[in-house]
Amino acid sequence: MKPPEEPNYVVLTPYDPREGMTLKQAADRAGKSETTVKNWCLNRGIGRRVAGGVWVVSRPALEMLLDDDHAALLAYHSGDRSVTSPVQQYFERTGVPCGQPKGSRLKPDNAAKAAFLAMPARSAG
Repeated sequence: MKPPEEPNYVVLTPYDPREGMTLKQAADRAGKSETTVKNWCLNRGIGRRVAGGVWVVSRPALEMLLDDDHAALLAYHSGDRSVTSPVQQYFERTGVPCGQPKGSRLKPDNAAKAAFLAMPARSAG
């Protein structure tokens, strides 16, 4: 039997260091542990390892998760950074310039969308 596909999130793409924050900064902002934030990066697509090194969390994506704004987070994952996108308000709110990823006309990856929608709501702990 074939293992389930890994979600293919478009996160921190194109990479702009102004969009990112450390796990510690994100944990402090969310009032959670660094381990929880790292799990959110893996399971909810709010951050990634940059160049195979340290974890970087997207400021706008973290805010989307904390607001439980699933539509905006799905749009972010698909690469939608258009002016009419719900993603735009989070970039503005966090003071991050909004760059358009390459191939941003792509539809959301079905595996990523299915994995995201199957996730239970964010826990309070």
